[in-house]
Amino acid sequence: MPVPTVDLSAPDGPVAIPQLGFGVWQVPDDEARTAIEIALRDGYRHIDTARLYHNEEGTGAAIAASGIPRDQVFVTTKLWNDDQGRGRTEAAFEGSLGRLGMDYVDLFLIHWPAPAHGLYAETWEILLELRDSGRTRAAGVSNFQPAHLEAAHARTGEWPALNQIELHPYLQQKELRAFHAEHGIVTEAWSPLASGKEVMDDPVIRGIAEKHGCTPAQAIIAWHLAIGNVVIPKSVTPARIAENFAALDVALDADDLAAIDGLDRGMRTGPHPDEFSGDPQ
Repeated sequence: MPVPTVDLSAPDGPVAIPQLGFGVWQVPDDEARTAIEIALRDGYRHIDTARLYHNEEGTGAAIAASGIPRDQVFVTTKLWNDDQGRGRTEAAFEGSLGRLGMDYVDLFLIHWPAPAHGLYAETWEILLELRDSGRTRAAGVSNFQPAHLEAAHARTGEWPALNQIELHPYLQQKELRAFHAEHGIVTEAWSPLASGKEVMDDPVIRGIAEKHGCTPAQAIIAWHLAIGNVVIPKSVTPARIAENFAALDVALDADDLAAIDGLDRGMRTGPHPDEFSGDPQ
């Protein structure tokens, strides 16, 4: 089944991002290469990595080995917090390109605002310069709250094309998603399954899965797709990689969406962006 796309804003016209992607957070480099090779064979055309993940080399090697033309695979990478600011950002970006073995990426993100450092608005300005140079097709952010987005916009007059945030049925971020919609910012979900069994064991999720003859993970991914999120589940297990991709075949109805809408409880699995400074790891 073809993967639907969402348009990211860019000066030369919209950049299409596949709505279902493949994430490699916490996957060692060699394992990431193998997992990405499997994902690409299964039909994924959107890979999400980051400097912090230490698997950009494996990501680039897997894409190169796949034989799929570079312009048919959407690649995202991210700037870590200790690389924010003039000079450091440009050098870090070139380092990511070198490890990926690419001369451009499709999307470059500021990984966290790290407000204690006071550099994210300046860094956003630099990302726009990198985009305008053609080395990233689109520019965005990750884990930004409305105040961070407003500061970035005040600095440059331009909103990020995308904000990648923790988002799952127990943390639906409705106010932030509404802010995104108001300003043309695409919402992308990390930790879309909440990094554990609690959400997938929820009776509502299990009931929806049984109704549609799918797995709880597929039901959750289908929910993300239905409400317009870009979603990047991860796995290193071949069967799970294929299972997640098959969520494209699951069509939830209005009753399903309303039931999941009622599950929001503000449960974070990661740190709050206002509090996380993100020292090097």
